[in-house]
Amino acid sequence: MIQLFDNLKNRVSRFTKQIAGRSLSEKDVQDVLDDLEMGLLESDVAVEVTDKIIEDTRKALTETSFGVTDSVPRKAKETVKTAIQDTLQTDQFPFLEEVERARSEGRPYVILFVGYNGTGKTTTIGKVAHLLMKKGYSCVIAASDTYRAAAIEQLQYHADRLGIKMVKHKRGSDSAAVVYDARQHARSKGIDVVLADTAGRVHTNINLMDEMRKIVRVNSPDAVFFVGDALAGNDIVQQVREFNETCDIDAIILTKIDADVKGGAAVSVSHTADRPILFVGTGQGYEDLQEFSADWFVDRIFEG
Repeated sequence: MIQLFDNLKNRVSRFTKQIAGRSLSEKDVQDVLDDLEMGLLESDVAVEVTDKIIEDTRKALTETSFGVTDSVPRKAKETVKTAIQDTLQTDQFPFLEEVERARSEGRPYVILFVGYNGTGKTTTIGKVAHLLMKKGYSCVIAASDTYRAAAIEQLQYHADRLGIKMVKHKRGSDSAAVVYDARQHARSKGIDVVLADTAGRVHTNINLMDEMRKIVRVNSPDAVFFVGDALAGNDIVQQVREFNETCDIDAIILTKIDADVKGGAAVSVSHTADRPILFVGTGQGYEDLQEFSADWFVDRIFEG
């Protein structure tokens, strides 16, 4: 992405003097937009999102008059930054405010974590639990991925390290029942938050997605968080759409953002799902969970 914007700057600067004092035409900006489009697609930005960014940039550039002292490359870069930032701007999910409201009402706040295989849901649950505990909230974990013994063991590892209770059933048990029991435990013990794991579903597996609907129907979670791998590129767009149709996602958590050198997944997923990115994972430690900010992300793309 950094090379992309260097190229953009070089393209625009070639005709800076020619366009001073007048608006850019479609012809003037076409080469620049062609470069931008190719760079976005190569950076794993979804086609529909790329089209929006290109159109927003085209409109902004062709409707702007540049004075003699204006830096056209700078203005072009600012225009592209704004177009990308606009794709990331959705209403933020008031996570901690909702948790606090549930506590004031004397009931546990139930979060369901969903997503594809291998995205890092288990570690993310540990990170969110750690964050909540730092904020003064008590937690219980529901091991409702009952298909893999390893999943329960991994979750137990995090629960033990964090010093919190984990509710589990035997392998193959009803996942919805595990979440229900964890909720009842939290209610009886005055625990603030239930963090419920789910099996790492392939979104095309109809039976498992039907079970996801059952978990939601039986337990009416307060929030459903989609956990997606930032390295998945365009695949994450289809994943989040399918899960959103199944269980109405409230927010997105992107893992492995520290290894995502392209950035396209974050640019695409929030816009296509019309759901906010709540957190990003920046490492393997419990502290490596950062609240997402569109400003921070766009600066990261442009400044390296």
